[in-house]
Amino acid sequence: MQRVSAIWRENVRVDARLLIAFLALCLGLFIFGKLASEVMEGDSMALDHRIISALRVPGDPTTPIGPRWLLRMVRDVTALGGWTVLTLITVAVAGFLMVARRGATALFVIFAIAGGAILSTALKSLFNRPRPDIVAHLVDVHSTSFPSGHAMNSAIVYLTLGALLARTQQVRALRIYLLLVSIILALMIGASRVYLGVHWPSDVLAGWIVGATWATLCSLLARRLQKERKLEPGTTPKVA
Repeated sequence: MQRVSAIWRENVRVDARLLIAFLALCLGLFIFGKLASEVMEGDSMALDHRIISALRVPGDPTTPIGPRWLLRMVRDVTALGGWTVLTLITVAVAGFLMVARRGATALFVIFAIAGGAILSTALKSLFNRPRPDIVAHLVDVHSTSFPSGHAMNSAIVYLTLGALLARTQQVRALRIYLLLVSIILALMIGASRVYLGVHWPSDVLAGWIVGATWATLCSLLARRLQKERKLEPGTTPKVA
C-alpha cells in the first residue's frame, strides 16, 4: 500500500511539472507573438531608442558608458554566445555523453541545438529587421536584427544542456546550480548585445523568449523519450 501511495505521489509531481512546462511553453509563444507584432508595427521603437541611447555617453553615440575595462569584459561575454564557442561547447558535451555511454542523449543534444539554429536563421530571414543605426556598433555584425541570434542561440544551447546535464545529477543542489548558471549566462550574453549597440532591447527579449521556449520544448521531449526508454533515463534527485 505504501509503495502504491509513493508511486502515485511521484506521478502527481511529474504531471505537475509537465503541466507547468507546457503552460510556460504556451506563454512564451504568446508573448513572442505580441512582441513581434509590436516590433513590426514600430510600437517598441521609442523604448528601444531610450534604452540603447542610455548606454552611451551623452552627446557621443560612439562611446559606451562605464570604464574601458567594462567594454573589454562585455566583448568577452558576448563571445560566449558566438557560434564558435557554442559549437565547441555542444561538441564537448556530446562527447562527454558518448564517453558516459549516453549515445542517444548525445544525438538528442546535437539535433535539438541544430534545430534551434535553423529556427533562429529562419526567424531572422522572416522579420528582416535592420540593426540599430543610432549608435556605433562596437563589434562586427552581418545578419539582421530580430530576434537576437546571440540571445536566442545562447539560451537554446545553455538552457538545453543545463537541463539535460541536471538530469544526470542525483544531488538536487547540483541540478539547481546547473540551471542557474545556464540562465545567468544566457541573460548576460543577451544584455551584452544591447550594450555593444548591435541589437535593440526588443531583439534580445525576443531571442530570450524563443530560446527559452525551444529549450522547454526540448526538455519536455527528452522527458517523454526517457519514459519510453528511447533516451537513457535520468537519475532520481536527492537532497544534498
